[in-house]
Amino acid sequence: MHVLVTGASIAGPAFAFWLNRHGIDVTVVERAPALREGGYCVDIRGVALEVVERMGLRDVLRPLAADTLENVMVDERGRRFGRTPRGFGVIDPDDVEVLRGDLARVLVESTRERVRYRFGDSIAALRQHDRGVDVTFAGGDTATFDLVVGADGVHSQVRALAFGPEREFLRDMGSAMAIFTAPNHLGLHRQQLLFSGLRRIASVKSTHGDRDLMCAVFFAHGDRFDHRDVPGQRRLVADAFAGAGWEFPRLIAAMQRADDFYCDLTCQIRLPTLSRGRVALVGDAGYCPSPLSGQGTSLALVGAYVLAAELARGADLATALRRYDERMLPFVRRNQDIALKLAGGFAPESPFQVRMRRLAMRLLPYVPGSSLLMQVAMRGIREAARDLELPPVSRPIHGSRAGGVTPGAIVTGTSGQV
Repeated sequence: MHVLVTGASIAGPAFAFWLNRHGIDVTVVERAPALREGGYCVDIRGVALEVVERMGLRDVLRPLAADTLENVMVDERGRRFGRTPRGFGVIDPDDVEVLRGDLARVLVESTRERVRYRFGDSIAALRQHDRGVDVTFAGGDTATFDLVVGADGVHSQVRALAFGPEREFLRDMGSAMAIFTAPNHLGLHRQQLLFSGLRRIASVKSTHGDRDLMCAVFFAHGDRFDHRDVPGQRRLVADAFAGAGWEFPRLIAAMQRADDFYCDLTCQIRLPTLSRGRVALVGDAGYCPSPLSGQGTSLALVGAYVLAAELARGADLATALRRYDERMLPFVRRNQDIALKLAGGFAPESPFQVRMRRLAMRLLPYVPGSSLLMQVAMRGIREAARDLELPPVSRPIHGSRAGGVTPGAIVTGTSGQV
């Protein structure tokens, strides 16, 4: 079997890792000219921790953990209150919180010697038939594969080509999120500051050995958002946090200069099936749960493992893809539904809600049993993250060495080797 994967972020390299482990030939194509290492902290929890363990990467990732000592609330006057231990996204002590770019680099480096990576290119067209999928690349080459897997994010080109327009599957959750790096002028040391204001929220944490601040801001976007208009996105963020006080003027000025600025809707991708013919989707391309869930990375890692395991069971392709649907979709839906519940009260909608939320956070550290209260509050996320039994790791279905076959020039088309 010869598989083409689009996207070299999290889901794509993770899927390539397992395909190679099972002895399946794989090529990964990525639109960017090189590995993109930006992004905010991501959380690995629940079943995804077992996936990382089976990959042999848990000890590799531990030293890269954000290792945030405390989470602190801050208001528009810079007053700090409501200190709680660990980073906001860490629910259980075993959770791993790392920068998205660090995780992507580890995944690519763990596969680069045995997987073909094709950077600076993308898929322009697909044509399915009984013998495979004819792929035309943006660079002009063509090739034929047994299976094409889209791991190219929320705005997946593969999904658009094989499933239809994005508007049919994207569920806007009413806000947008922007991420960027700024100098650590606050002098934070392994700290995360959270700001909760009227229809806007921000998280600022120290990173890169306390050299930088990693900023994530959420805001109501109205009907003006365009994911292709980066200058327009910067204006939206600046407008949303105008008059927010605290250090926002300085942070917004840093945002205007940041070369790692990223902004998109908080949204979900909801599909009735994760495959169509010989095209399948994994990660955000098929089941983005939105950043509000904190489960996007974990779903991507688990989905990559499950799809590869089903393909390696030796059944025909249609059966393998059906089993992938049956195993993943209930798990995906439960995690997506958690995010929908959180979205309704994520950002305060009135000054009264702002005051009440801040009061609750001021009192929380002094309430007896506050840690137990937080565990109860996070129980839904914890249970959803664990609600799947992983299939066993299959033996390679082809001869392989040291975890996978050495990829050769197997997949050909009118332009020859890929």
